[in-house]
Amino acid sequence: MSVAVDQQIERIGARSVDFVSAEELQKKLSEAAAAARPLRVKYGADPSAPDLHLGHVVGLNKLRECQDLGHTVVFIIGDFTAMIGDPSGKSKTRPQLSREQVMANAGSYQKQVFKVLDPERTEIRFNSEWFGGMTFEEVIRLSSHVTVAQMLQRDDFAKRYGENQPISLVEFLYPLVQAYDSVMVNADIELGGTDQLFNLLLGRELQKIFKQPPQTVLTLPLLEGTDGVQKMSKSLNNYVGVTESPQEQFGKIMSISDDLMWRYYELILCADAGQIATQQQRHPREAKDELARQIVARFHGPEAAAAASREFARIFSERENPADMPEWSLPSEQAADGTCGLVALLVQTGLAESNGAARRLILQGGVRLDDQKVTDPRAEIPLRDGQILRAGKRKFVRIRVA
Repeated sequence: MSVAVDQQIERIGARSVDFVSAEELQKKLSEAAAAARPLRVKYGADPSAPDLHLGHVVGLNKLRECQDLGHTVVFIIGDFTAMIGDPSGKSKTRPQLSREQVMANAGSYQKQVFKVLDPERTEIRFNSEWFGGMTFEEVIRLSSHVTVAQMLQRDDFAKRYGENQPISLVEFLYPLVQAYDSVMVNADIELGGTDQLFNLLLGRELQKIFKQPPQTVLTLPLLEGTDGVQKMSKSLNNYVGVTESPQEQFGKIMSISDDLMWRYYELILCADAGQIATQQQRHPREAKDELARQIVARFHGPEAAAAASREFARIFSERENPADMPEWSLPSEQAADGTCGLVALLVQTGLAESNGAARRLILQGGVRLDDQKVTDPRAEIPLRDGQILRAGKRKFVRIRVA
């Protein structure tokens, strides 16, 4: 049974920030219904890292809602774009990736998006399809449609220009490339984060130049990471990964602030005001446990979610060690005296990424050996079989000494 146009507009526009425009979308939906065809909803992602996180799920949720209304998602993997680099509001240029890195990440993306999207209503495209064979003459002709003045209207470019920070011509080409993607896939709607508004609007302008109806633009909120301040990002280590273990996902979600969890209810679980109000009547610890359970269940199933909840309670409420934890064996070359510097031990066991990170963790009081806090970065640890080393709230390793 088809959904009325007004109801579709309400559902598509829910939780959005910028909507350009409801009137245009109403016309598109009416014409599509008359022609018995779905709208084409574009979403682009540069495979700059191999894993998706909950910040990406905000957009994927909206795409799935569009699919449930009968429309087709055109998911563009920016394999060509990822090799250019885009600051996207950052103070410095995103590093360019090799072709091999991009394709490895793209393969991971394709598997992960279908944890949310319906494969039957998803069209996967790579923008190297049209950019890979483009001649330099064609690049120049495409560039002629956009002025430098237009590009400097983008906030992050204007800020960097005003601060005399370098902006390469390659970066200027990025919004044009993204806009041309809309032309090549005949997008009716394009979704993106609020930091992508300029690029999405440029897609409308380019479609007009190429005699296409301009796409409707919808921007969605940027989800704060576990720090509660900055946009969720792997580079900031404040993310909850889609493919992380149930225990890791659950623990990270339980670590967010009580105020922030309502954003997660709204943007990740798509809870409405009434559902959120009901959860707000509960104790914050119970409401957050429910949030974590539902998110983990979505990616790992209800049994894994229930197990993660029990394990979390056992570790943090009852102050017990995890029933299952990774083990680390003392290398044979260290077995002679059976000791190891604490900093080196944290790095070797994988509990810290670097010596500097290990020292910071120790000084912050985040390291325990057999539940005894160790605060001296210079400490030499006499190793015994079965000792448990803990870093932060959720990382444990059992030491094995032959």
